[in-house]
Amino acid sequence: MAISSSKKRIHRAALVLFAEKGSTAVSVSELAEVAGVARGTIYNNGLNPDSLFEDIASQLTNEMNARVIKTLGAEEDSAKRISLGIRMYIRRAHEEPDWGRFLCRFAFSSQSLLGLWTGEQSPLSDILKGVTSKRYSITESQMFAVMNMIAGTVLSSIFSVLEGFKTWREIGSEVAELILSALGLEHEQATEIAYMELPTLLEP
Repeated sequence: MAISSSKKRIHRAALVLFAEKGSTAVSVSELAEVAGVARGTIYNNGLNPDSLFEDIASQLTNEMNARVIKTLGAEEDSAKRISLGIRMYIRRAHEEPDWGRFLCRFAFSSQSLLGLWTGEQSPLSDILKGVTSKRYSITESQMFAVMNMIAGTVLSSIFSVLEGFKTWREIGSEVAELILSALGLEHEQATEIAYMELPTLLEP
C-alpha cells in the first residue's frame, strides 16, 4: 500500500525534528508545524507520537537496506558490495543532511537502527561470504569487531562530510580502501575497488 503524501511529509518532518533536537520525543504541535499540516492530520494518518521515533528508525533501516541491496543487484564480489555500500551511505548523507544527522545521533542507541549493521540485509552477510570463501584474512570470531569497525567508520565519515571536513567522494573512497585492506585485500585491489564508479542509489 502506498504511503499518503501527508504521511510522507509527517515522517520527513519527524526525522528533521529528531535530528535537530537530538531527542526521541516530539510534540504533536511541533510535528504538525514542521510538516505543515493540522494536528488532526497526525492522528488521521494513524501516527502515534509515543512510538513515532522507532517507527521512523525502523522505516529508515528497512528502506536503506532495501535500496542498497537493489542497487547492488547481481554483484557477487563481497568486497565490491561492501565498498559500494559504504560509499552509498556517505553519499546519501551528503545529499540528505537530515538523514545523515539522524544516523549520527541515534545509530548506536536505537534498536531499530542497529539493523543497518546486523540485520538480514546488512553487510554482515557479505562479510561472512568473504570469510567462508577465504576472500578475507579475518576469522568468523572477528566478524563482530569488523562490523563495529565499519559502522563506526561510516558514521564518523558522515560526520566529517556534514561538518565540511571532507567531500563525500574523498572520504567514501578513502575509508572503503582502508576497510578492504584491513579485511586482507592487496593494496592495489583495494584501491581499484574503492574508486570504481558508484551507481545511483535505486528506489526500493
